[in-house]
Amino acid sequence: MADQKKPLQGGATLPLMAMAALGVVFGDIGTSPLYTLSACLSAMSLQPTAVNLQGILSLIFWTLVLVVSVKYAWVIMRASNQGEGGVMALTALASHATGHSNRLRWWILSIGLLGAALFYGDGVITPAISVLSAMEGMEVASPAWKPLVIPLALGVIIGLFMVQRRGTAAISHLFGPSMLVWFLLLFGSGLTWIVADPQVLIALNPWYALQFFGIHGIGGLVILGAVVLAVTGAEALYADMGHFGARPIRMAWYFLVLPALALNYLGQGALLELDPSAIQNPFFMLFPAWATIPMVVISGIATVIASQSVISGAYSATRQALLLGYLPRQAIIHTSASERGQIYLPLLNWLLMVAVIVVILWFRSSNALSFAYGTAVTGTMLMTTILVFFVARHSWKWSLWKAGLFCGFFVLLDGVFFGANLLKFVEGGWFPLAIGLAVFTTMSTWRWGRGILARKLYPDALSVEDFLSGVTPGDPIRVPGTAVYLTMREQAIPHALLHNLKHNKVLHERVIILTIKFEEEPRVLPANRVVVLDYGQGVRRLTARYGFMEHPDIPEILKSAENSDNLWNPLDTTYFVSRQRVIPTAKAPLSLWREHLFAIMLRISANATDFFRLPPNQVMELGDVVEFSHKVPDAPKKEKATQQ
Repeated sequence: MADQKKPLQGGATLPLMAMAALGVVFGDIGTSPLYTLSACLSAMSLQPTAVNLQGILSLIFWTLVLVVSVKYAWVIMRASNQGEGGVMALTALASHATGHSNRLRWWILSIGLLGAALFYGDGVITPAISVLSAMEGMEVASPAWKPLVIPLALGVIIGLFMVQRRGTAAISHLFGPSMLVWFLLLFGSGLTWIVADPQVLIALNPWYALQFFGIHGIGGLVILGAVVLAVTGAEALYADMGHFGARPIRMAWYFLVLPALALNYLGQGALLELDPSAIQNPFFMLFPAWATIPMVVISGIATVIASQSVISGAYSATRQALLLGYLPRQAIIHTSASERGQIYLPLLNWLLMVAVIVVILWFRSSNALSFAYGTAVTGTMLMTTILVFFVARHSWKWSLWKAGLFCGFFVLLDGVFFGANLLKFVEGGWFPLAIGLAVFTTMSTWRWGRGILARKLYPDALSVEDFLSGVTPGDPIRVPGTAVYLTMREQAIPHALLHNLKHNKVLHERVIILTIKFEEEPRVLPANRVVVLDYGQGVRRLTARYGFMEHPDIPEILKSAENSDNLWNPLDTTYFVSRQRVIPTAKAPLSLWREHLFAIMLRISANATDFFRLPPNQVMELGDVVEFSHKVPDAPKKEKATQQ
């Protein structure tokens, strides 16, 4: 599905939407000048000579052009999944486009999961390196303030995560204008020094990038691990496409962000050519001494906005993953009545905060942290390029040579960047890979564990037709009201219904068997939302379909599907839900340690009452105790039902 044009929201003009995109999409890549050039020089302990600076600046500029302008803005943003972007949306699109090949779909899902897992490494490191680099401007104002850098950075991070529960709806409208001021400062400060040393503009010639490797040989590849810091946040152009559409994002990039970034990097290079002592912190020394503290404050605001964008992105990615069945249910709190994308996940929030604090205390400087940063970014970029190949071939109908040429070039480029970062594995490159591996293991374990659990719970399930054949007018006793049974299987009678009948010897007058399914698309049209099957004798089956950007509302489903005959009373309805407990065994399809991991995730998973927003005083929860073993049990054990 190529380049769907998303209508501008609320009738907003293109410039206004581009302004709004500045505050959400470009915070990460917009704050990269704080540390990128400094990290490039320190990566190989290079002196800021004219030759070295020309090569590095040329590499930075052409990386911005190739990776962001060509790969993301021009091509990848065409991969629109009903207007949505991001690695999970792209995975669903690629999986759907390739048809029914189970093996190929398995590979695509694995690649997508790995890309999503690496994104969390980016989500941990971005707030740490951004805020640290901003606070390091204090050292430029006075070396005596150096001991304050880490405490101030920790204070900003803790404050940022503490306010997440309140949402950002009240101040988010200020993000765009704030980032506009930031990019204008980047533009003006860079231009000032370029005017002082226009010779630096020769770095726009790609020959100087090639010459750099001619001078430094194969060892020069190390520099690419730092150069890629200039494009951290490029994935956000695609991931946030659903909020603004492709046109405003492209407009902001081509007409403001790219020129501002390019001029600022060139300005830093001009400064270093004229004053090599500025290597201490080339960004903050672009400004006069009196402006250092104001710039620390302004850059702090910019890095907080950049961090907020990454945190919100982590919330969104997690919601998509859990709705698609790759993570256990978590409590999702909507922090805005008008903006559906503004959500808060308490568990994820505190995990991220602890991880970011650990990163700051472990690495203690933006230069040290730069070794870890690029691995996560380049890994995600590589996975994205591979997935786009399948979309280009099967959805856009590109020829093999065209898709292969484009994707092959960028797989090679991403692979070189990724390999360059692996050269710094010991210095910090291991950290985001460790996070990615942990998240990938968690996602895959949950996905496989849920599949095994479903097979254990429903080995030979009783069909609705067979069940109703044993129901007569007088047996069992029918009691007033409606019973809603939630089940993951569409065809079978839920265990909760059978056990309620067995122990209580009654059947409600109206029985609704409800299955919630999440599709590999962002949203489902209201007309396709609910399918109703009436079996007679007061028994109905409802199958409700949602996209991975939607949250189910069960009372609303019942209101729309069951109130047509004016018999459904929401106050006279009981919801029956199941909660499983797994007993790990040595004879199981999963390894024992993964069984224990799955059992822990199942235990901490948010209950159905909270997740589906059911009325707590109308819910009956029953628990299944299941042993994971190769032998399928006759029936799962049943824990005592508890009223919630």
